[in-house]
Amino acid sequence: MPNTPDPSDAGRRYRRYLSAVMLHGHAGAKACGLGATDLYALNILELAGPMTPGELGVRTGLTTGPTTRLIDRLEQAGYVRRVPAPDDRRKVIVEPVGKPAELDAVMAPVRQKIGDILAGYPAEHLDVLYDYFDRAARAYQEAAEDLRSRS
Repeated sequence: MPNTPDPSDAGRRYRRYLSAVMLHGHAGAKACGLGATDLYALNILELAGPMTPGELGVRTGLTTGPTTRLIDRLEQAGYVRRVPAPDDRRKVIVEPVGKPAELDAVMAPVRQKIGDILAGYPAEHLDVLYDYFDRAARAYQEAAEDLRSRS
C-alpha cells in the first residue's frame, strides 16, 4: 500500500513551513542590522513600489506613529526617501532608493537551497506551486484586510 499523506497533517506542515520562513526573515533582518518589520517594509516597497505612509502602515499592520518611526529609520539608513506626491504636493510618497548591502549575501544561501529544491520538480509541478503561491498570497492579503476591518 503506497504511503499517502495524511490530510490532517497538512495544517501542521504548513505552520512549520511558515514558522521557518518567519524565523529566517528575522535572522536575515538581524544579520543586516535591521528589525524584521524594517526588512518587511523594504520588501513591500520593492514589490509594490512607492506608496503613501498610510498605505505602508496598512500593509505592515502599523499605526501612524510606528509607521513614521519606521520610515524615519529607513530614511536615515538610506533605504527610502520621502518625496512630494506628483498629484498633491501636500501628500508624501515613500519610495525605495536602496537595500541593505548585505541583503543579497545574507539571502544567497537560502535562495540557492530553494532554487535547488524547485529545480527538482517537473515544469507542471512548478506551475501548480506558483499558482498556489499567487493564490495563497491573495488569500492572506484578503484575510488580513478582513481582520483589519473588524478592528
